[in-house]
Amino acid sequence: MSLKSGLMQNCNFKKIEVGLAPDSYPILIGQGGINNLGLLLQSISFPRKISIISNERVFTLYGETVVHSLESSGFTPTVMLIGDGEEYKTLTTLISVYDRFVADGMDRSCGVVALGGGVVGDLAGYAAASYMRGIAVAQVPTTLLAQVDSSVGGKTAVNHPQGKNIIGAFHQPKLVCIDVDLLKTLADREYFSGLAEVVKYGVIRDSDFFEWLIAHCDALKNRDPEPLEYAIMTSCQIKADIVEIDEKETGLRAILNFGHTFGHAVETLTGYNRYLHGEAVAIGMAVASKISARQGLCSEQDVAALLSLLQRFNLPVVPPDLTTEAYVAAMMHDKKVKEGRLQMVLNRGIGQSEIVDIAEPLLLLKSVFQPC
Repeated sequence: MSLKSGLMQNCNFKKIEVGLAPDSYPILIGQGGINNLGLLLQSISFPRKISIISNERVFTLYGETVVHSLESSGFTPTVMLIGDGEEYKTLTTLISVYDRFVADGMDRSCGVVALGGGVVGDLAGYAAASYMRGIAVAQVPTTLLAQVDSSVGGKTAVNHPQGKNIIGAFHQPKLVCIDVDLLKTLADREYFSGLAEVVKYGVIRDSDFFEWLIAHCDALKNRDPEPLEYAIMTSCQIKADIVEIDEKETGLRAILNFGHTFGHAVETLTGYNRYLHGEAVAIGMAVASKISARQGLCSEQDVAALLSLLQRFNLPVVPPDLTTEAYVAAMMHDKKVKEGRLQMVLNRGIGQSEIVDIAEPLLLLKSVFQPC
């Protein structure tokens, strides 16, 4: 699908193409995207009947603008609001979405617009992936974390009480519209949570970007538009490059889970309501880097550099005080477990990473930190 060049110029977007023929799609990054969402969707022949899935907080801020933009371009939108928070990314919420789809007469010729952060994007994406075996979805991420990570790449899921994101499917969007202006209203804690995923890209794939983040840390903390847009562009480009090589996570794409194996365990064990996702990932990256150092894959200086940057971004690096046994049990529900064997993404220095079998996770974790 191609966007009209005139529209691109008028809206001043930067474009990244995720090349997954026949399922390729654009990521558009710039200011004022939601004001032009209707025109953007019109230009890619998106279905006319649309279900907007959002939450009350986001929709109060941006819903009127999005609905007006869609209606002005000839779309017929309906709105469904779900709960705000990771604890609502459940099968119960998903069933309520299906019920609304049926009540609204949604069929295979209809589409979904996910307007919100990672919870909305993941759940709306999975609803679109599974309803009538798949309908179109467009992602309009409203948090930094969703803009640089969950909205790109087609991973959709809901949580299970025993594990995060273990019920899901790959379902690529037709469009990702990243409006940097939306970050102006984002709470500080959520903003810094998103920066954890930005740091991740530097650690696993691009040492120059990692050094750039260190140099521009204060500007990013202040949400200066130019460096913020560059950080988002670079993060999305790194992810797009990886997804193009390995769409279904059979190999390389798994490195995007750096910090997530332990981070997901933190989220699961604390009931999905103590830490934001990026905060849990920051803790997970800290633990993973210490394991990498134990395995001889990186230096203590690399670990110190990572922990320092995370802390400068107001992110936690110390795990909650839980038993090692509890962490290992939760980690064994991770999607990278194969034939009962735990695998983790570990950093090789700064800028490279690999997937490593963990033979004795209990002993290894005990050697890295001393929970109760």
